[in-house]
Amino acid sequence: MKPTHLPLARWARRLRDDQSGLALIEFAYSLPVLMVLSMGGLEIANLATAHMRVSQIAMLVADNASRERTSIDEADINEIFTGAELAGANLKDFKANTRIFLSDLEPNTQTGTKAGQYIRWQRCWGGGTFTSTYGKAGDGTSDATLADGLGPTGTKIKSGSGTAVMFVEVAYTYQPLVSNSIFGTKVIRYTSAFNVRERTDQAMKNAGSLPNSQIASCPA
Repeated sequence: MKPTHLPLARWARRLRDDQSGLALIEFAYSLPVLMVLSMGGLEIANLATAHMRVSQIAMLVADNASRERTSIDEADINEIFTGAELAGANLKDFKANTRIFLSDLEPNTQTGTKAGQYIRWQRCWGGGTFTSTYGKAGDGTSDATLADGLGPTGTKIKSGSGTAVMFVEVAYTYQPLVSNSIFGTKVIRYTSAFNVRERTDQAMKNAGSLPNSQIASCPA
């Protein structure tokens, strides 16, 4: 080797043996994996929180509706739904992506093969484009289509004679924290039901003569 090439050869050997940037290179390789795992973990936690909150809101609405003692009024319904909106404030775009169905379930007073349950009235809240899985106002009035009550198969709820059940269904289109590409589009649905406490008059009142624009009617 020519003397003029010695410094270059020594520099090449030092470069070959140099490990000072090894940790940085390893970190650069592992960073995408760490980011994916971190984002996935955050999304899982957010989804679990959304499930818990929607379940709690279903119970909250059913419980509050069942506590109205003397009678129930359109103004009461608005207050109940305001409470639901506040409870869902931590969920992203909750009102725009949610539909809450509050139904009054009672015996239909029919006899024989037509005996069953019926939905006396139903009120809705939220901007989500959902329809109820279990029925609408008037269903079961004169037939046995709701003979087993409302609810998922195997856990249907029925009302006893002379009383009513407040049945609630909540549907929420999950809004991801990071991206829909992790879990895809997901709809969270929960139901809840509470028997009314002391109320004997189950008909919906409108003592304040609220206009239609202030009544939480369900879409036809």
